[in-house]
Amino acid sequence: MPKRPWVGTSWKMNKTLAEADAFCAALKASPLAAGEKAQLFVIPPFTALSRVAESLSGSGVVVGAQNAHWEDAGAWTGEISPLQVKDAGGRLVEIGHSERRTHFGETDATVALRTAAAVRNGLVALVCIGDTAEEFAGGHTAAALKRQTEAALSKVDWTLPGATVILAYEPVWSIGEGGTPAEPGFADERHAEIKALTESLLGRSLPVLYGGSVNPGNAVDLATRPHIDGLFIGRSAWQPEGYLGIVADVVAALG
Repeated sequence: MPKRPWVGTSWKMNKTLAEADAFCAALKASPLAAGEKAQLFVIPPFTALSRVAESLSGSGVVVGAQNAHWEDAGAWTGEISPLQVKDAGGRLVEIGHSERRTHFGETDATVALRTAAAVRNGLVALVCIGDTAEEFAGGHTAAALKRQTEAALSKVDWTLPGATVILAYEPVWSIGEGGTPAEPGFADERHAEIKALTESLLGRSLPVLYGGSVNPGNAVDLATRPHIDGLFIGRSAWQPEGYLGIVADVVAALG
C-alpha cells in the first residue's frame, strides 16, 4: 500500500491576512486539499491562525500554530497557550524549531514541557530536532538527535487517547536561505535511526518528516526514501503554486 506522507509548510513571520486568504483560496481549489494521498498541513503565524483554520475547515488540510506554551493559562506575556491554539481552530503545534532554540532561548527542557502540554490538550505535537553545523562536522549528529528526541518525548503522557507526536528532522545547517539540503541518502539514514530510537523508547516508531531546504528539485527523492514519512517545507511552499506543485510531484511518485 503506498504511503500517505505528511507534506506541509510553516509561513514563519510572513503573510498578511489578505495573503493568507489568497493562499487558502488556491489550496481549497485543488483536489489535493482533500488529503486522500497526502496529509497536507499549513502553519500560519498566530495573527492568521483562526482565519486560516476557518477558511480550510471542511478540507483535509490540518492547520497548526508555530508554538504553544506549557501552561494552559497564566501570566506569560507574549505567549499563546495550547487551549488558545485549539480555540483558534489549530489542530497541531510546531515545537522546538531551531530558530526558537537559537534566537529565543528554547531548550530541550522547554521543548519537553511544550510537547507534553500540546499532547495533553489533544493537539498533534510536531517537534523539530536537528544537528548544528558544528555537530555535523564533528560527527556528533546521532548524539544530538538522540538527546533532543529523548528530551522531547520524556514528559508526554502516552496513556492519553490519541496522543500524537511527529518528529521533523531539520538539520540546522540546511535551514533558511543559503542552507545546504541534506543528501537524501544521509537524511534517510538519520530518519531510520530516529525511528529506531522511538521504537526502543515507546515500543512503536513515530513518524519522522524531513525539513531543510526542501525544493522542487529534491522533494521527490526525499519523500520516496523508505524511512522518510513526509516533508516540512519552507520558502519553496510559501506560494500556493509552489506548495501544490511539490505535493503533486510527491503524490505522483508514490503512486
